[in-house]
Amino acid sequence: MKKNIFIKAAKVTTAALITGLFAAPVHAGEAELLQKIEKLAAELEAIKSELAATRKKTEVVEQKQEVMISNAAKAQSPGAIAPLASAASIPGTDSVRVLPQTAQTVISSYGEINYTRPREASNQAQTDVGRAVIGITHRFNEKTKMVAEFEWEHAIASKGDNGEAAVEQLYVEHEIKPGLSGKAGLFLIPAGFLNTSHEPTAYYGVHRNFVETAIIPSTWREVGLGLSGSHDNGLSWDLGLTTGFNLTKWDASSGDGRESPLGAIHQEGQFAKSRDLSVHGAVNWRGVPGLLLGGSVFTGKIGHATTDFAANDARLTLWDLHARYNPGKLDLTALYARGTISNTSDLNLTFVGQPNPVPSAFAGWYLQGAYQLWKNEDYSLTPFLRYEQFNTAKSYAFVPLGLGVAASPDEKVTTFGASFKIGEGVVLKADYQKFKQDSSRDRFNLGAGYSF
Repeated sequence: MKKNIFIKAAKVTTAALITGLFAAPVHAGEAELLQKIEKLAAELEAIKSELAATRKKTEVVEQKQEVMISNAAKAQSPGAIAPLASAASIPGTDSVRVLPQTAQTVISSYGEINYTRPREASNQAQTDVGRAVIGITHRFNEKTKMVAEFEWEHAIASKGDNGEAAVEQLYVEHEIKPGLSGKAGLFLIPAGFLNTSHEPTAYYGVHRNFVETAIIPSTWREVGLGLSGSHDNGLSWDLGLTTGFNLTKWDASSGDGRESPLGAIHQEGQFAKSRDLSVHGAVNWRGVPGLLLGGSVFTGKIGHATTDFAANDARLTLWDLHARYNPGKLDLTALYARGTISNTSDLNLTFVGQPNPVPSAFAGWYLQGAYQLWKNEDYSLTPFLRYEQFNTAKSYAFVPLGLGVAASPDEKVTTFGASFKIGEGVVLKADYQKFKQDSSRDRFNLGAGYSF
């Protein structure tokens, strides 16, 4: 249609010029007539140049509009990945570069800043930039994508600081057929709730819950191969063969193992010992609206046939069961996780006199309830209450009497507070935590987080 408009405009302009030419006085001299013809010809060329430039600009705009409409339609479809840039134009109107419709790149991010004030030791109050994460997802085509996440913890990462810089995820995933995909690289293990959904806008409380940090060491990732499937009946599953933990890293003189047994021996893809590989599986069912039921298991040897190591046959097994019911404003969650490390007796004999030998069992569970008390188009307020019980040293393998360490009592923590969301991407949090075994740890917490 626009092309026809240009043609009509050119015809009208040409007709006007001809009319002007023949309207010239008949008695005009030849020189005057030639001068007028040249002037009108110049004006015609100028108008033609303007029409060509306008046509080119219009074509560029139309191309951009087509790409934007196409990408908007894709973004609205389930599971679509929004493009970082749909088209890039070179300054001026000379050319336009349009990315293939199947090639799209997304930048994502999340982060959190927290303030903690012990109830009985205000002089120990501290503020921390807990983490900042940048994610990149690139879709090569409709079936293949790359996912990468880069994390910085505690604001500064250097030799003399407590911060850390890490690659949190780095893998390629390919859809084999609808409902079935495979991946390879460094990816999160599908255990519990928090490990695969750990943005500050996705969980209640300023700090991540203890069960899914001390027992399940979120965020926990391994290098390997994975296979995932989903079905129309609401069932989804994951299977994988990956690297595992490294028991030779255990330091019985350190408190790291008491804080999180698996957190003390994880490898995170850094020159990971791979003589012994591990397998994992997870199943989740969402067949009823608002209901999620699931579980996972991860197991593998963790000695890696290390020379002169007393626990080469040690095997780790970690499993969990979880449920969530979210009918509208109410949000109820329950999770139980248990880990065992076998064949540690001989190893613990080498740790006699040290405060933290390797536990044979560690476990925990929690119940949590939240209710969206108020919401409008811009804000929402959701108070919550969580009770959790966990033990990172629930039992030890047998050692001769008098040489071992007694099992620890279960710690019990009650957390209550609220999340105030601004839109869907920003959250302000406040809570209070009360510890049963060690009341000196009771604390107030404030936090701010985002994700996009």
